[in-house]
Amino acid sequence: MKTIDLLFKRNMPRWIIFFIDLFISLFSLVLAYLVRFNFSVPLVEITAFPLVFSLVLAIRAVSFYFSKTYQGIVKYTSSKDAQRIFIVISLGSLLFVFMNLVSYRFINQKFFIPFSILIIDYMATTFLMISLRVMFKALYVELTNPAKEKRSVIIFGAGESGIITKKTLDRDAGTKYKVLGFIDDNKKKQGKKLEGVTIYGIENLDFLLQNNDVSNLIISVQNLSPAKKQQIVEICLNYSAKVLTVPPVTNWINGELSFKQIKKVQIEELLERDPIQLDKDDIKKQVSSKIILVTGAAGSIGSEIVRQVIRFNPEKIILLDQAESPLYEMEMELQDKYKQQSYEIVMGDIRNKERMENVFKTFKPQIVFHAAAYKHVPMMENNPSESILTNVLGTKIIADLSVEFQVEKFVMISTDKAVNPTNVMGASKRIAEIYTQSLNKNSSTKFITTRFGNVLGSNGSVIPRFRHQIESGGPVTITHPDITRFFMTIPEACQLVLEAGSMGNGGEIFIFDMGKSVRIVDLAKKMIKLSGLILDKDIRITFTGLRPGEKLYEELLANHENTLPTHHNQIMIAKVKEYDFVLISLAISELISLFDKQNNKSIVKKMKELVPEFKSNNSIYEELD
Repeated sequence: MKTIDLLFKRNMPRWIIFFIDLFISLFSLVLAYLVRFNFSVPLVEITAFPLVFSLVLAIRAVSFYFSKTYQGIVKYTSSKDAQRIFIVISLGSLLFVFMNLVSYRFINQKFFIPFSILIIDYMATTFLMISLRVMFKALYVELTNPAKEKRSVIIFGAGESGIITKKTLDRDAGTKYKVLGFIDDNKKKQGKKLEGVTIYGIENLDFLLQNNDVSNLIISVQNLSPAKKQQIVEICLNYSAKVLTVPPVTNWINGELSFKQIKKVQIEELLERDPIQLDKDDIKKQVSSKIILVTGAAGSIGSEIVRQVIRFNPEKIILLDQAESPLYEMEMELQDKYKQQSYEIVMGDIRNKERMENVFKTFKPQIVFHAAAYKHVPMMENNPSESILTNVLGTKIIADLSVEFQVEKFVMISTDKAVNPTNVMGASKRIAEIYTQSLNKNSSTKFITTRFGNVLGSNGSVIPRFRHQIESGGPVTITHPDITRFFMTIPEACQLVLEAGSMGNGGEIFIFDMGKSVRIVDLAKKMIKLSGLILDKDIRITFTGLRPGEKLYEELLANHENTLPTHHNQIMIAKVKEYDFVLISLAISELISLFDKQNNKSIVKKMKELVPEFKSNNSIYEELD
């Protein structure tokens, strides 16, 4: 062990490497003469040795010194080191060729060194200097990290990124990994070897995992489809192999991949769908050079709408929210990424009419994205008065001001919980939908509603909660074993909001294709497996019972509704019941007036009158049905 420490733990002095390289040059030159003359060098050549050897070694020494070939750390020899050696030896040998030509032409019509010797010397010097470094590196890797102790890894993708991933693993000896094979869909590559490792088809993945102790599969493909990624992960989880991903090239540090940048696959990646095809020209026409107001701009949806809209160069974006710290963080993000864009940070509560009136009067927005709302079902079930104050009154204030100040379009962010609501939050959002839709008939402002389900990673959503519980050692808590939910990524949802907003003519409720609903218990199990833990051994799942107002499953359409298609296959228009503006306005005013009495049952009873399909579930308000 002391010998290994002496050889590898401390870097070899540079002067030793310099003289080893010179010795290799001397050895190569002697070998060249012996091979050229069949190990019987003529006396005439031997007499020229002092001059020839002195000159060759002097030129090699000078070239090594100025090119710094001796300064590389041998145990970390890379392709760049080999490339530098190749260039330096090549230039030196070309100088010898030039000297030969000068000697023959201008001195004594004799070659200074026979050309055959120059060729043999060139090949031997290059080979020995590179191969000895590679051998030393391989010896270092094996002695400090024996192959039997390494864990097997499979790399998905036998392209440029896959090669870089393998080289990263080889370079980082501390990772204790060896590449078992590459997986690639390209039939032409399958069966061949890359960097000495066999390339297999995806149909061989099961066999490789079953017959080898594979610790990790690394996805190196940069543009792998979500469906293919899900397929790979499902196979790997069956064999308890962790799945890692290589980050986009733009995230590599100084253009080089580091092993520490290779991260575990996140559950959000498995719930993604193919990228949305947006009508960017139409969206740009709608928002470019316009003044845009985004309420709830510090929230999950509102902040992403800001990020999406700002790319289309609006005249100004007004970010309105009452949450001070998140709004400040959003301001810092905009300062870092969008310095050239015009934006205004406004602290304010949408329930304060005077404050909102000043915002409209000051900035005169042309398009409003209304994302501000209370959204947590149990919280609103326990606080109905706050629900109507924000989700109903707040929406009414922003909508009325939009009419007063002649806003072109008002896009409201709603929820699937507004469909056949079973809770106060969902009912409050449905009332807001009804008001804005009925207001559309009585104004020049186009009121558009977008309705979708849960978004991945939003504040308070189930996935961040599960992740925190897993990191804390569990248990993972789920309300019911059969509960299901629709999921969509935040960027996907906001892109569809922009698309729907641009195509809307007013009065529509756009619903989004949310894909298949997901059983929450299956989601939790997959997250546990992705964390490398074993269910019921390392961590367990417990069921706590449905919370007040919670549904087992969510809907995007009420029972009596149907849809109309649009030009976008992921956006549909819901055909919903229409309401008379005068009647609904009076009813909503009565509902809001109940806030002062702070009688929850009276408030919920009035909400049920406004939304007859509102049937409470697992709630104290069931008696009102």
